[in-house]
Amino acid sequence: MTSSIAIVGAGPRGAGILERLAASAPELHPDGLDVHLIDPYPAGAGRIWRHAQSPLLAMNSMAADVTMFTDDTVVCDGPIVPGPSLWDWVQTGPEVDPDLVDELASVTASTFPSRRLQSAYLAWVLRRVVDGLPDGMRAHVHRTRATGLTEDGPVQIVHLDGEPPLRVDAVVLASGHLDAVPTADEVALAARAADEGLRYLPPEQTTDSDLSVLAPGETVIVRGMGLAFVDLVVLLFEGRGGRFTDDGGYVPSGEEPRLVVGSPRGSTYHSKTHYGLKAGRPPLPRFFGPAAVDPLIAAGEVDLREQAWPLMAKEIAWGWYHELFLGHPDAVTVPWAEFADAYTALGWGTPEMHALLAAAVPDPVDRIDFAALDRPLDGLTAPDLASLQPLVRARIEEDLRQHVDDRHTPHLGAFVAMLSVYGETTRLAGSLSARSRASDMGWWQSFFNSVASGPPGFRVRQLLALSRAGMIDFLGAGMWVDVVDGAFTAGSATLAGADPVRATALVDARLPDPSAARTVDPLLADLVRRGGVSEDVLIDADGTVLRNTGLIRVRPEDGALVDAGGTVHPRRFAVGPHTTVKVAGAFTRPGMNAQSLRYNDAVARAVLRSLPAARSATRAA
Repeated sequence: MTSSIAIVGAGPRGAGILERLAASAPELHPDGLDVHLIDPYPAGAGRIWRHAQSPLLAMNSMAADVTMFTDDTVVCDGPIVPGPSLWDWVQTGPEVDPDLVDELASVTASTFPSRRLQSAYLAWVLRRVVDGLPDGMRAHVHRTRATGLTEDGPVQIVHLDGEPPLRVDAVVLASGHLDAVPTADEVALAARAADEGLRYLPPEQTTDSDLSVLAPGETVIVRGMGLAFVDLVVLLFEGRGGRFTDDGGYVPSGEEPRLVVGSPRGSTYHSKTHYGLKAGRPPLPRFFGPAAVDPLIAAGEVDLREQAWPLMAKEIAWGWYHELFLGHPDAVTVPWAEFADAYTALGWGTPEMHALLAAAVPDPVDRIDFAALDRPLDGLTAPDLASLQPLVRARIEEDLRQHVDDRHTPHLGAFVAMLSVYGETTRLAGSLSARSRASDMGWWQSFFNSVASGPPGFRVRQLLALSRAGMIDFLGAGMWVDVVDGAFTAGSATLAGADPVRATALVDARLPDPSAARTVDPLLADLVRRGGVSEDVLIDADGTVLRNTGLIRVRPEDGALVDAGGTVHPRRFAVGPHTTVKVAGAFTRPGMNAQSLRYNDAVARAVLRSLPAARSATRAA
């Protein structure tokens, strides 16, 4: 019996689900299977990684650190089907579009490739998966938008823009980051700006923003210093004809605005590391694996900061110190085995742990400092904007130095441990108290992003060059924004008492907050109206609504959709950043037992088990 599946969203998440469906289909659904990939953007790459974007935009991962395929480190129930990483693929000399030939020839394992080259890799991955589908399995690509999802008994009906509807047995929503209409606060800010003749760009994908409204020479306030901000800088400066010089300078074109940028932290995300591990991958998990997390899950009502963070911090620091002691033995006073035994016996943050670290690691720069990683500008003040600039630059420069100088490879050890911690924290999330989820999970995600999802070092150097050239000013930490007397005004806690900056334009440089209720995606919006999906609303023990996360509720183990009545749908699934299961990226580093690959496998196998023939086979067995 031929069954059918629709995957709404054919970017790397959708392609990853298809790859895992193909791997497990011979075992779980040996009968015929049709899989429909639906996306208005190119299949494989999807919207974010499509070729049709500026060639200046780069990945924030090195070529050797990107793969879509499982390997022997991945612990999952489905078969391991190895495949080439981006770097492996580059070395095969693949055929690419003419505008990528020069880049392909220049890429090394440590290059941060353009997004357009990653687009070519992702398209090739999808072709490879489709070409290798098992007997009886077929893939069909629909270059259109899914507009609705209804059902006729057990049959799922996916409505398409400009094409007949698809009748399928199961649906996976894999649309990635979703656009949303502005929040009430953003609407109010836009209205005030319009009344004053100002321009406001609300949160959205930077590559899709109309930046032509930002005039050459004008002062623009930017709120947000993450990856969306980095894209904004690329498009407004080099994208308008400016040029960076080899000696760390910047030659303007005259078409650029002047940016004044801030955020709660007031600093850029930490640079990506530009070195490898000297001691190899640390043994993980050690302190925050299933043996520690499963009892917390069983107990329920966990407070992340009080109960989980000491173990999370100890695990991340374990990765740091494993690399320090084994990779840099000249920097420590005792052998690794002696230190590891003492470290294992002590609790994180205790006086005894502080004493051990001070004695074994003499130089404070070699000790992990979570407070400095999280709030890099804490303690910094200045009387005015001009005085602040060299102070912020000095901190960014030192952070960059540590991320490119292989004397500081413990940063990479901590990064590897953070990935392990992230996967376990995702499992724990459903057992956290509502209050802890409302406050602590947002903090953890923000901290993880700032440490693990930063830009390449060359982008940080470009930001520093623009700052020295007077094209970008940093506002500091604790940024605030207002509209006063016909202008946007901005300041920060770092500049307390200083005159506010005035500007005629404001850019919120970030993605929209997740919100199923405010989504502009027609399929999801229709499901919200009819109760087919539900948002994750956090309610305290006394009945107080703490926060609506805006995320789609799914069953944690397999992504099955939870409707407004709390019922898990047997044939509808969802994966991605708009769901309650947070997975670190749609693709990953090789050799890391990656959470994204493990979760794709779990979802794909659940989808296969939901199919009619599979259920019949299970009953017969």
